[in-house]
Amino acid sequence: MRFIVHDDPVLRADSNYIAQIALAPFGFDDQVEQVWLRRTADGSATLCCIPFRAYGVALGDSVRLSDDSIVTKVLARSGRRVLRALLVDEPDPTRAVTELQQRITDTGLRSEWSGDRHVAIDVPPGLEPSALLDHLDVGEADGTLHWEWADVEPFAV
Repeated sequence: MRFIVHDDPVLRADSNYIAQIALAPFGFDDQVEQVWLRRTADGSATLCCIPFRAYGVALGDSVRLSDDSIVTKVLARSGRRVLRALLVDEPDPTRAVTELQQRITDTGLRSEWSGDRHVAIDVPPGLEPSALLDHLDVGEADGTLHWEWADVEPFAV
């Protein structure tokens, strides 16, 4: 089993619980994503990190957990979206990473990195990141990265 972890969740101070999302329904057999959550009084939990691989779930979403700490259902959406980008492997990715992170920062968005080439970006309701999307489109056209919205598929277990 391979674990995809969040070394620096954007809402670390709010998180107090770790659970898992099975990634097999999204095409990642034998992988799980370890996510940070905050338990709520009603027994549900709120996501405190930006999902790297799971589809149909975003920062701030309310989720149901099984007894063995597996996310089983999205109960309420936060209205946020997740934008993900994967930089194509190149000899020196430093420039591309620095430029992409600067674009994310300039847009006022928060992000989490998985390794040195994969980033998940939190897009709050009402914010249109058109300058960032233009940058990502150029990168995809020239073959330096691939990007997607994480809500192109529904959450599944």
